[in-house]
Amino acid sequence: MKSSFFEQLVEHVFISELLQEVYYRFGMVVEVLRSEIDASGYDVVFECNNIVRHVQLKTSRVGGKTSRQKVNIALADKPSGCVVWIIRNEDSADCRMKLTYRFFGGPPGMPLPSLDGFSIAKHTKGNKDGLKTERPAIRVVNKGQFTPVETTTELVTRLFSIGPVTNGVPIV
Repeated sequence: MKSSFFEQLVEHVFISELLQEVYYRFGMVVEVLRSEIDASGYDVVFECNNIVRHVQLKTSRVGGKTSRQKVNIALADKPSGCVVWIIRNEDSADCRMKLTYRFFGGPPGMPLPSLDGFSIAKHTKGNKDGLKTERPAIRVVNKGQFTPVETTTELVTRLFSIGPVTNGVPIV
């Protein structure tokens, strides 16, 4: 129960940060569609600036030992598919999460980079014989393949090719 609650909490914090950033800094609106199932490789779809992004979300905490993520190959079939790895810093004094990111994907309008050559993931639990079988639709992407993204502003720019505005005028 707590793990699914926490997963949803992180996702809601992220979506809130993204929506606020786009609206208040860039003067635009993002449409958000959430997937009910993860069979197609994405968790959420964002549309902004005529760019549609199918996004698989991953999360870990600052200082966590996670060194790779499992990516569904079906994400490569989606326009502008990408993975956003949310790195959360839980600040108990402020009772808030502060987020930074890692990004795996192409520029807006371009597909996910090829997953050919990445290792095929294995199930985390063994079958009845104790064997951890392969998951042919899942690839393992190492942390070094993800681009560090320090701010939500930088992430929004990377996702939607937009820049900040002042008094309704884009800053170039």
